[in-house]
Order: sequence, then structure tokens, then C-alpha cells
Amino acid sequence: MPAEFVSNSEQETRDFAKRIAAKLRAGDVILFNGDMGAGKTAFTRGLAEYLGADGEVSSPTFALVHEYYGRIPLFHFDLYRISGFDDLYAVGFFDYLDRGGILAVEWSENVPNLENELENVVRVSIRKLSENGRKIIVSGEAF
Repeated sequence: MPAEFVSNSEQETRDFAKRIAAKLRAGDVILFNGDMGAGKTAFTRGLAEYLGADGEVSSPTFALVHEYYGRIPLFHFDLYRISGFDDLYAVGFFDYLDRGGILAVEWSENVPNLENELENVVRVSIRKLSENGRKIIVSGEAF
């Protein structure tokens, strides 16, 4: 059964993400779905906070990946400018699967069939309801 939540602020989104993070394990891959500004990075901030990661969590749009280290490493990807598997291999995406962390992947829909190539997938859909309101649906084996 998917976990659903309506958030009315970035802080509520981060707090919900912390509750989800408590169920995650090393090797899990979070595939986000949501429009620009929906709250994917805010959700990732909550994950990083729960995991005890140091540093400011920001969108990795131009860097493609940001690494955060806490109890479990968190690798935050942005696939906005990625168009296929060749690009994923070129940036070393699949190498991160063996590094004992959690991958949080924004714009995963830009790589068709990516989910089919991964194990331990958690899907997080975030939809804008209003200026501050968001509906968040989390699904995967643990939810």
C-alpha cells in the first residue's frame, strides 16, 4: 500500500521524508517524479537530515550528482540533462549502485525503462496542489 501525504510547507515535506528515510536501506534507489519546483530537492533534504549528512543539500542540476555522507551515504542525482543509458554510463551512474548508499534520482523519467534496470526501487511522486501544497505518494516494496 503506497504511503500518501499532503504537505503544506517545505518543512512538512522534509519531515515526511525523514519518516520515509527510516524505512530505507543501503542499496535503495529513489526515483522521483514531479514537475520543476515540486519539492524533490526539499524531500532529499529531509532524507539527508535523517541520515545525519553534513552540508547543504542543493539541486545537482549542473553537477549531475551530489554526495552526502552520514550513517548511510546519499547520492543525489539530477537526470534533467540526461537522455539515455549511454549518458548514465558516461557519468558513472551505475557505479554508485555498488557504493553502499541510497540513490535519490530526480528526473528519472528522462531515461525510459530505467526502473526496469534497477533493484530496490522506491517511487516518490510529488504533485503541486497549490503554491505551498504538495501531494506526495511513496511506493515500493517497503511501502
